Amino acid sequence: MKTALITGITGQDGAYLAKFLLEKNYKVSGLYRRASSPNFWRLLSLGVYDKIKLIPGDITDMASIIKAITTCEPDEIYNLAAQSFVETSFGQPLFTAQVDGVGVVALMEAIKSINPKIKLYHASTSELYGNSLEMHSKKKGYALNEKSLLWPASPYAASKLFSYHMIRIYREAYGLFSVNGILFNHESPLRGLEFVTRKITNSLARIKLGLQDQIQLGNIDAYRDWGYAKEYVEAMWLMLQLEKPEDYVIATGEKHSVREFLKHACNHLELDMKEIIVIDQRHKRPLDVNTLVGDTTKAHEKLGWKSKTKFKKLVEIMLDEDLRRWKSHIAGEIFPWDAINDPNVY
Repeated sequence: MKTALITGITGQDGAYLAKFLLEKNYKVSGLYRRASSPNFWRLLSLGVYDKIKLIPGDITDMASIIKAITTCEPDEIYNLAAQSFVETSFGQPLFTAQVDGVGVVALMEAIKSINPKIKLYHASTSELYGNSLEMHSKKKGYALNEKSLLWPASPYAASKLFSYHMIRIYREAYGLFSVNGILFNHESPLRGLEFVTRKITNSLARIKLGLQDQIQLGNIDAYRDWGYAKEYVEAMWLMLQLEKPEDYVIATGEKHSVREFLKHACNHLELDMKEIIVIDQRHKRPLDVNTLVGDTTKAHEKLGWKSKTKFKKLVEIMLDEDLRRWKSHIAGEIFPWDAINDPNVY
């Protein structure tokens, strides 16, 4: 039985990955940041909360990292801990750099000192590319791969660029099995409300049920490569099963705009998009990325991984679940995510 340590286990990817690894007969531990209000609703909703070992700590605290590694003695570490909201990074650039950049170095230093044989997966991001797609190619159908220009357009992306290169440097300098998963946008019903896809599906479900009237959004003409998070965690695991550590782009290879997401979501719920959408300049970023679409040729060839869930189906999965949650809330039913006593978190 292998042992895995997941940092950021209470997030979307952490919860799905915990479930995936348990089904692979792993012993799973998770490092989580203690807060005044517990944030275990994702783990509870997937039925894995009582099957994993939770270790309180922080990725920016070396003592926490050392304690977690020595406590569970992992064969594999999946670093998913991050300040992952782009808009927040503009308001909190120092905090973002500490968590997404320096914290990763602390983790690798701990691995190097305690057990260099531990395999490390690091959650990188498509935000590394910024607007490089428009800068260096106008070719129709062009997509970003592992060799494309990296040109971050936010403090979040810049912090992730630092950790991306540090993962590579520790791999080459010290022989650590450390890899970057350059994941393009991946969504699910477990996505946080601060992300535009979940904000849309949650708000539209409430509008459909008469719980709110409108939804305020910023730039709805940005294009993204959206996949299903539940499928993407398999790619993380596959990267650590190979003999040679390498970095991989994980995406669908298709791009769709926020406007398209809205249109299909409104059609699915039979809502009039023009009546409920309000564009608010306050929700626009100081510097935005216009288009992101990934080329997963390498992942197809070396990992044997491909995305399965199509764009429209993903939108419907998220919408149907948010609608079900709010209907259940109205009916007074109790669900695991109500453990924090605040239905508005979802």
